[in-house]
Amino acid sequence: MKELIDKANVLMEALPWIKNFYGKTIVIKYGGNAMVEERLKVGFARDIIMMKYIGLNPVVVHGGGPQIGKVLEAMKIESNFIQGMRVTDSATMDVVEMVLGGKVNKEIVTNINLQGGKAVGITGKDGGLIQARKLEITAANPETLTPEIIDIGMVGEVESVDPTIIRSLEENQFIPVIAPIGSGLNGETYNINADLVAGKVAGALQAEKLILLTDIDGVKDKQNNLISSIDIQRVPDLINDGTISGGMIPKLNCCVDAIEAGVAKTHIVDGRMEHACLLEMFTDKGIGTAVARYDK
Repeated sequence: MKELIDKANVLMEALPWIKNFYGKTIVIKYGGNAMVEERLKVGFARDIIMMKYIGLNPVVVHGGGPQIGKVLEAMKIESNFIQGMRVTDSATMDVVEMVLGGKVNKEIVTNINLQGGKAVGITGKDGGLIQARKLEITAANPETLTPEIIDIGMVGEVESVDPTIIRSLEENQFIPVIAPIGSGLNGETYNINADLVAGKVAGALQAEKLILLTDIDGVKDKQNNLISSIDIQRVPDLINDGTISGGMIPKLNCCVDAIEAGVAKTHIVDGRMEHACLLEMFTDKGIGTAVARYDK
């Protein structure tokens, strides 16, 4: 009997959160081990379906770097990285579009549908969702020490988001699953960082939450302790003093941009934990690191 009561208490703890988020849009960036381990893939699909059935509007934006790397290796196409970004020539871009827009996207859609959901896979090229432009990066010339632009191919950044197609899918009770590919002004195809796409989509939708699933607990301090919440005004100082470094910098900047675009709250959460999204959203303590504007 105690076990049954404990289950009921879990549901009651979730009730105020369900009420608060009812009818709201939640954007989830799906990547890392959560996309690889079978147990986590099934759990993620069920979490997304549960959100939909209790009245939320989940929108999934997924990555796929490791999957792209495996296909490129099998096709004997060399992978090169500059400042952590894959150099994307035309041959590589064809593989990126095939893997992200085809294999990975459809696998996620199939997993959700097999668990009883109604998912539809799209890319940023569908319905004019993502207008992109070429990403320009600079580095110091070792001889002159002056900055120069480095061409990394068809890697893009988001110029604008038209969420009409997402709204249409939501109104018809479908779950959008988005591959991070965008179109240029002349029809070019661009490979875009999935965190960046998720943040821009969340901002365009004025989402209640943006959740970034990662392979770490969240943001850590210099003593390696989890920081449970961060005010966006603290982010520059945390970067400058080295608390936030490496791949966590673009994730925090993505969260800041999303908040400034109108997203209510963002979260960096360990996707290796089963039901990570539900634990973050529907429990009093939550998990991971919340990033928001707390000075209101």
